[in-house]
Amino acid sequence: MTRNTRYDVLFEPVKIGPVTAPNRFYNVPHDLGTGNGMPHVHAGMREVRAEGGWGVVNTGYCSIHPSADESPFPFCHLWDDDDTKSLSLVVDSVHKHGSLAGVELWWHSGTTSNRMTRMSPMSASGICYNTNIPNWMPLVRSRPMEKEEIQDLRRWYVEAAKRAKSAGFDIIYVYCGMGFGPNQFLQSKLNKRTDEYGGSFENRIRLMREVLEDVKEAVGDTCAVAARFSTDDMLKVPSNNYPSEAHETIATLSDLPDLWDIKSSDWNREVATARFYDSGHQEPWTSFVKELTDKPVVGVGRFTSPDEMVGQIKRGVLDLIGAARPSIADPFLPNKINEGKEDEIRECIGCNICVSTYHDGVPVRCTQNPTMGEEWRRKWHPVNIPAGNPEKSVLVVGAGPAGLECALSLGQRGFSATLAEATDELGGRVSREAPLPGLSSWARVRDYRVGQLQTMVNVDIYRDSPLTADDILEFGCDHVVVATGAKWSKELLGKDTYPAAPLEGENVYTPDDVMAGFVPVGPIVIYDFDHYYMGGCLAELLTSKGCDVTIVTPASAVSAWTVMNNEADEIRQRMNELGVTLCFENRVTGFENGTLQLESIFKNGKATTMKCESLIIVGNKLPNDGLYHDLKSKVQEMDQAGIKSVRSIGDCQAPGLIVHAVYSGHECARNIDDNAPTETFLFEKPILK
Repeated sequence: MTRNTRYDVLFEPVKIGPVTAPNRFYNVPHDLGTGNGMPHVHAGMREVRAEGGWGVVNTGYCSIHPSADESPFPFCHLWDDDDTKSLSLVVDSVHKHGSLAGVELWWHSGTTSNRMTRMSPMSASGICYNTNIPNWMPLVRSRPMEKEEIQDLRRWYVEAAKRAKSAGFDIIYVYCGMGFGPNQFLQSKLNKRTDEYGGSFENRIRLMREVLEDVKEAVGDTCAVAARFSTDDMLKVPSNNYPSEAHETIATLSDLPDLWDIKSSDWNREVATARFYDSGHQEPWTSFVKELTDKPVVGVGRFTSPDEMVGQIKRGVLDLIGAARPSIADPFLPNKINEGKEDEIRECIGCNICVSTYHDGVPVRCTQNPTMGEEWRRKWHPVNIPAGNPEKSVLVVGAGPAGLECALSLGQRGFSATLAEATDELGGRVSREAPLPGLSSWARVRDYRVGQLQTMVNVDIYRDSPLTADDILEFGCDHVVVATGAKWSKELLGKDTYPAAPLEGENVYTPDDVMAGFVPVGPIVIYDFDHYYMGGCLAELLTSKGCDVTIVTPASAVSAWTVMNNEADEIRQRMNELGVTLCFENRVTGFENGTLQLESIFKNGKATTMKCESLIIVGNKLPNDGLYHDLKSKVQEMDQAGIKSVRSIGDCQAPGLIVHAVYSGHECARNIDDNAPTETFLFEKPILK
């Protein structure tokens, strides 16, 4: 297939100072949860993007000095020559495929606590920011920088830039956003200095100008220098000569950097989920920049549609299409567009599981892309998968996310595969959950896989095909994979936080009932100890139908886990807007005759009651594993039928998130071969000198 000509503009080269990007696909700086401690894992994750056609591939934030210590998060740093060696692996991996490699030089400005180095945090004026993310809560204040320490900072940037150049990087960033580095000096609300670095706009922009000039002087002959700048906060600050200080900053420094990378100052808004923000929602922060500079401009917007990308270019918003999450979901997105295979793009669903694993301090993974993070340690490739034996047949029972991914990967490997679904609709839990408020993009998990499966001649799909163990024995195949999902339980939560007996009786429901179309009688209480999206989504759905809804949770916040994927604030705000009553730090102990019994989670907690006509328990899930165990018990019959293995995957094996189900299905398909060796992991190991 050949590229559609309307996308030709995306493959034009773009000059960035002394270097040239081969196309407009730009993998912006974003962390991958590896830091310098996992150099091979890091290089493997960046390399697949270069191989997949991204013209520029950047590192995540990279500390320039031990006084900018982001522990416990696994961040990159360029503190010494050993760090240079570590990051040179990334450069070599990216260059191998003809892409430019960039590094984002970062200094915190008092936004971190230096937990590992224990150095005293410094900032423009000793002002610290606050956050609701526990690992980012500062327990030590920063101190105002002395003037000689500002000069030290300029020197640290130069030294780090020279190390970056020696590592082979083509683009060297100065991170001037989110209150980092020069950005804190730039903002009047953070800079209360009275010397030449504070007060007037001309003084506040001084450090940003100096650092950019210093870095350009150090490396600008062969490396491009980029400024990453947050505009949204400063768009609110009026200027005497421009609509805002964001405008004035870009106009004042206009052509000093070789590239402007525009982003939000609020990570929760920049990396917002699809539940609350559409793709392209950041355009108000970027749309004015090209009017003020002749240098190329890059920005992000969770772009997955090539038509939307072309629109950004032709409307003069961006010169380069920036991406983080879309490149995680499909590292080969540019190549697929170039080859006329845009219908094969594995689109980001905006769930932010990638963000949550960063908060966990582990390599990033993805709901859509199960190979993410496994490129080096398990040698998994996002496109190429080892061939299997086409003479071997596999029956996959259940077409939810695990079953679909397993069948797709089996088909790609060349096995003769059959996918049997008990209902008339493919997708399982994805099809049930995607209609919930804000989750429509999650249907992409189903639609991508179904679309690909329908092109495969070696995969047969049967709907309305509930199977028993005897049916499977009669069917005849070499391997059986059971992917029959899970169901929500009516189990309560005991005082010890372990599951207690289920609450049976009238007007007690689970999410399965509501997702099937049932609307309970109000007032409704949603008892949520799942702590993720389901409780809030059900509350939003039911309030839209005019129901009176209360959420009761043993946590201290609604959907408490979502602080991990940047949704917590948005969910709380949405619940407040909808008038949902919130009851924290309580567990349900009983329910009868229209009265709900509650008890505080604390020792000797107070018992209370609440009027309730319908109770929805959003807590534990139980695997639908009856078929699996029935088959496993028929050892002799399976042997006679020629079945060599039976496996359970996804929620049938261990109820979890969709990302777990997809990964489970993919792993099963890769390791289903007869006498497959036990798969081993490669681990990064320190070398003692």
